[in-house]
Amino acid sequence: MAVRTPLRTDAAVDALVGRRVLLKAEDQQHTGSYKLRGAFVALAAASSAQRAAGVVTASSGNHARGLVHAARLNKTSATVVMPADAPRVHRAAIKAIDHRTKVIHYDQNEAWPDALAQEIAYRDRLTLIPAANHASVIAGAGTVALEMLEEAPDLAAILVPIGGGALAAGTVLAARQLKSRVKVIGVEPGAAADTHASVRTGRRIQIKRPAPTIADGLRQTEPAPIPFDIIRQGLADIILVSDRDIAEAMALLWRHYGTTAEPSGAVAFAGLIRFAAQLPKGRLGVVVSGRNVDWTTFAGLTGGSLPRLDSTANPAPQQAAEPAKRPARRGLAAPEAS
Repeated sequence: MAVRTPLRTDAAVDALVGRRVLLKAEDQQHTGSYKLRGAFVALAAASSAQRAAGVVTASSGNHARGLVHAARLNKTSATVVMPADAPRVHRAAIKAIDHRTKVIHYDQNEAWPDALAQEIAYRDRLTLIPAANHASVIAGAGTVALEMLEEAPDLAAILVPIGGGALAAGTVLAARQLKSRVKVIGVEPGAAADTHASVRTGRRIQIKRPAPTIADGLRQTEPAPIPFDIIRQGLADIILVSDRDIAEAMALLWRHYGTTAEPSGAVAFAGLIRFAAQLPKGRLGVVVSGRNVDWTTFAGLTGGSLPRLDSTANPAPQQAAEPAKRPARRGLAAPEAS
């Protein structure tokens, strides 16, 4: 079961940004990321027959960890479809959580993981629990923002990383549920900007297989349908960050919070640091979504150096997505899949 994670502060970061920053430490969640929340809620919402059948998902790591952990707690089995080049830390952790887990690897240049997971679910009569395109997964992810807004109801904005879109969509729904005026701002790697492009056009578009990015957990070719319907209406903005921004954010998080954030987990903080001057006035919330990176990779990406906070060092921002043109609809749950 997921735990309530703390909101953390640091005076030096506040001084740089020019206002209070509240860091939601999902790196301290069981399995090392917020993903457990959605996996646990999805399994809890499933029928006893669906749980007993076993579950399957496609994931580069964190959702797989969360689902395997939730499956073990529910005394059922899990099958994971994972890229052949997935970080070793994820492969080892999944087996450590439950050695019975079946892991199926695929070549990212030759197969589509979601389609492969659907095929396996049909063939083996397993219950499919996607990483993003699932109402209960979105609802579970939204508990991150619910906790933030319960503790800090006056937040002007919450910055969240965007991959498949469950966390961003869940954050929008949480703000609606609490009738909050908080602006939800998505942050996406510039090398995998499928949601940025889709929001700008007003419809889901598929980009070519994304260029390599250190934020491997956010490498998507298109946003998932259910969260996108929420995101395109409810997000205030989407901003893009580079791999260099992300690596510098990882180093800053270590220096100022003692957090070994994985690249995908540091993306929202990278957006905060890079775009500080353009963000809404008032207290800001930032989600550090995960910590699952091995130390060798972490040290290599941060170069063993810890950058100093200096607002004058920020380069000009990349072009951000246009704010959503239609007001968000009120609601308490994600819409059903069509």
